[in-house]
Amino acid sequence: MQHTYLRYECADSFGLISSSASSKAPQSNSILAFGSDSRQRPILLTTAGSLCMGFHLRTTEATIKIGHREELTGGVGTGRALNSDLIVCLDVSIQDHHESCKVATGWVDGAVRVFDVTTEEMQSDRGPGLVQSLLQESYGQDDFVMREPLVLNGHSGSPVRSIAFDTKDASRLASGSSDGAVVLWDVIAESGLYRLLGHKGGITDMNFAKIEPSSLDMLITSSLDGLVKVWDLNGQCCIQTIPIHRGEVWGAALQLIPGSNPLSAGGIDATDDDRIRLITGSSDGQARVWAVKTPKRYSDEKIEKDGDTAMKYLEAENLESVDDVCHYMGTLSPPPNVSSSAERIACIHFHPNGKYVGVLHANSKDVDVYLIRTVQESFKKKQRRLRRRKEKSKQSENKVDQGSKGQKRGMLDDPESEDEKSEVAEKASLDRELSPEQIKASDEFEYFGTVRATHKVKSFIFVPYKEQGGGVRVVCSLSTNALEVHVLIRKAATEGKEATVHANKVSTMNQLGHPTGIRGIQISSDDSLACTVSKTSTKIWNVAKRSCTQSLTPSIDDKPCYGLCATFLPGNTHLVLGTREGHLLLLDIAAGEVVDYEENAHDGAIWSIDIRRPTAKQPAIALVTGSADKTVKFWEIEAEQDSDTPMLTQTRTLEMTDDVVAVRYSHSTDPSKRMVFVSSLDSTIKVFFEDTLKFFLSLYGHKLPALALDAADDDSILASSGADKTVKIWGLDFGDTHRTLHGHEESVTDLRFVKRSHNFFTTSKDGTVRYWDGDRFEQILVLNGHFAEVSCLAISRTGAFILTGGMDRQVRVWERTKDIVFLEEERERELEQIFDRVDQDEQDTAKLLKQREGDADKNEGMGDEPQSEAAVRKSVLSVAAGDRIMEALERADQETKESAAFRRSNPGKTRMPNPLLLGKEPPLYMLWVLKTIRQAELEQSLLVLPLSHVERLLYYLIILLRRGRGVEICSRVGIFLVKTHQNQILTNRGMSVPIRELSKLVRLRLAESRDVIGFNLAALRAVARSTAMILPQLLKGGDGEDCCKQIDHFTVSSDIQ
Repeated sequence: MQHTYLRYECADSFGLISSSASSKAPQSNSILAFGSDSRQRPILLTTAGSLCMGFHLRTTEATIKIGHREELTGGVGTGRALNSDLIVCLDVSIQDHHESCKVATGWVDGAVRVFDVTTEEMQSDRGPGLVQSLLQESYGQDDFVMREPLVLNGHSGSPVRSIAFDTKDASRLASGSSDGAVVLWDVIAESGLYRLLGHKGGITDMNFAKIEPSSLDMLITSSLDGLVKVWDLNGQCCIQTIPIHRGEVWGAALQLIPGSNPLSAGGIDATDDDRIRLITGSSDGQARVWAVKTPKRYSDEKIEKDGDTAMKYLEAENLESVDDVCHYMGTLSPPPNVSSSAERIACIHFHPNGKYVGVLHANSKDVDVYLIRTVQESFKKKQRRLRRRKEKSKQSENKVDQGSKGQKRGMLDDPESEDEKSEVAEKASLDRELSPEQIKASDEFEYFGTVRATHKVKSFIFVPYKEQGGGVRVVCSLSTNALEVHVLIRKAATEGKEATVHANKVSTMNQLGHPTGIRGIQISSDDSLACTVSKTSTKIWNVAKRSCTQSLTPSIDDKPCYGLCATFLPGNTHLVLGTREGHLLLLDIAAGEVVDYEENAHDGAIWSIDIRRPTAKQPAIALVTGSADKTVKFWEIEAEQDSDTPMLTQTRTLEMTDDVVAVRYSHSTDPSKRMVFVSSLDSTIKVFFEDTLKFFLSLYGHKLPALALDAADDDSILASSGADKTVKIWGLDFGDTHRTLHGHEESVTDLRFVKRSHNFFTTSKDGTVRYWDGDRFEQILVLNGHFAEVSCLAISRTGAFILTGGMDRQVRVWERTKDIVFLEEERERELEQIFDRVDQDEQDTAKLLKQREGDADKNEGMGDEPQSEAAVRKSVLSVAAGDRIMEALERADQETKESAAFRRSNPGKTRMPNPLLLGKEPPLYMLWVLKTIRQAELEQSLLVLPLSHVERLLYYLIILLRRGRGVEICSRVGIFLVKTHQNQILTNRGMSVPIRELSKLVRLRLAESRDVIGFNLAALRAVARSTAMILPQLLKGGDGEDCCKQIDHFTVSSDIQ
């Protein structure tokens, strides 16, 4: 009989405030977004691994957690596990007239998931949705925002690097992936509109733009191929390509800047009172400014109407092409008296009010903020620049006439002004090609101030609401897993002093995460607390609430200590910490202080620590530590005579021949049988008796040092994991090797047995957690979720859950469910995943070969590649949906034949409904199957059908349309099938009659649906008008019954009219 196990699934994760780029996911510019821009409750959403975390900027507390359930094929698992993929980018669409906002997330697997979050959930005072568990049914009542989102699959497995909502139309969404594809989505219809092709590198930023006079609907994209493209969304084609950037384009931002009529003020926009500006940043560190205007092709019509004034204006602009939309204005001047970085530009963001813009360089702590001048101020600045240019030209002419060489600027001379610096910079750039009469970037953008963070900044965002007293507030996401809020305020000029801008740090959010990777993790004896150790911080977590109760910074004489390992003492009130400096610290958890320490307890780093629980024969609390100084030391916890404060006392020392990597106690309660296991740098494991330290066994077999080891509760077997990527199981009777297990692709960093069993977990640098059977020597489960090295794990005393931590700075909670694991099914799932990867690799290879052929044809002058295509992608779920349709067609046809045969043989009798068809008629059963398929996967699933099944499906669609059932979905499916198979349909004469019948029915039923919807909308508008007339009486305290009668009267009268 096959042995079964209980499945472990990821229930939750915590410890991440803002995730960073990894080997699995690139860095995105869209990792911050405001879910609520209210001044009272500003909620900032960040990407945190597999979750979106929401933080209240005023209280600096987490308020909401948004996650997605993992979808396992074949009905495997509970269906409530946290998705193991990584969120790369996000964007939020907030509309005033809706009580909810849409949170769109781009994932590393190429999917786009859109969540609907209500305003109440986003602004709740009680911190909703911060806990998710699979252990108890009561947790199902929690407010963890983990509802089923809208899933859109259009990218071929490539990470979605950028995502953006259309600010004018929230139903439209754009996503760009690392392979250069841009997909437009209709969120309401839950389907893809089309895919834009043209970029050869990853998409870094996308911006929607619409120029009202010309009704030009555009999307501007920037890419790592060094190009910025302007797409006409109505024509689905590229209308302008900007190739002048030096290297990759890492960021682009677009903003509509409100202003007065530019013609009257001498501005550059002649078609609207507002200005639209685009700023792009590339690898050369320069931020280039572009004016987005109506193309000349559309402006010619207005020239004839406006006369000579507009003609002079356009001639001064010197437009490059009749179809160009973006026109170069120059570069942003570097900040004066501030050391500007020469690194590439990481990201650029505008303030929502259009008055400020921020520029961030890579590997920099500074965010440079520029103030955008008004049209009048820009015009005045241009006049001053032209006047100064004329004066300098006269001075140069006089010097030439006098034959003088000029003088160098002395130390006592006035410093160079900002205008002079900008002119010098223009000489070495494309700015010198601009017309002097044109308004340049230096005329519109003025340096305002610099926000300097405490660590390197990954990304930033402006707080949308207006700052009191002027100025601007900036939120910075740091590389240390923290958020900082800074404010820039301009102080007015006083007598003898110019106006100055001051930058102040308002708050910091670093309590809920480690700044560096987690090196060690431990769970208290009652499973209520967890301790995580990183480089300079040690944090205590409430496991049930996923909240940080204490953040410790261990130090001795104000010198910080580098923590490596830790363990709880009995009672769970104190903690013992081992450091890289060789110190051993005893910390009081409640007070957050070091109550005792043993300085230089070891001469090297303390790599491992373990505790011996007190027993009746040995009531003392004992510790063992292993260090790089080639010693194993034993300690006891004693209480001071004057107080109950515990203190460390060394009792024994065991000398080793090489550095100690790991050390563990056995679990026996008999002192004479208790053993100590020591792993050393010479790749051996030595076993000693704990009471006498007498040598017992030496275990050889690892090719590299064993990084972790643990014994089962009955001390019958010992398991060790090493840097040689293997796990070995040893017998403690004779020290023989029972089995060597292979599975991990990198070094195995930690290993722990489940209590009262021979099953154990391992973690590895390959980012996986694996579950093993130590008796049958088989791998049970592979748990994915970490996106970096997994360095440590801890198991609860009952094995109900485990905690894992790694270099990605997150702690994942894996809980044991009631779902049963069959090893054969797990192997089949693994094979399916391998086949899917092979299929994906074949598709990528075919795409690459096709791209190379296209490049060759283009070089020969023969290539004309399409710029757009259908936004559909084959996935496992869509193929499964297509199989369901084909299976339903087979059942419906069989039922139709059997029903006809029954009527012929039994006239006048009624046949029992078929339970396989849910008791429905064949057409209604087909309608039910089509409705169960997700709208985003419907079209792709229909592509799986062969032509014979298409003919049978059209037959059922005609029957349903005749009955008026499922008009919308039947019309959509019928039109899509006809468009897809139009060539085969034209050559098949037998399908001409059904197609004509389908065309007639679709027109008829859609017209009826349109009339019904129009009638209902008119009735709702009438009810709204009548309610608006009666509502003031209700607010004034009128009689409720009279008001209701009046509402009914107005509604009926409006309907009659």
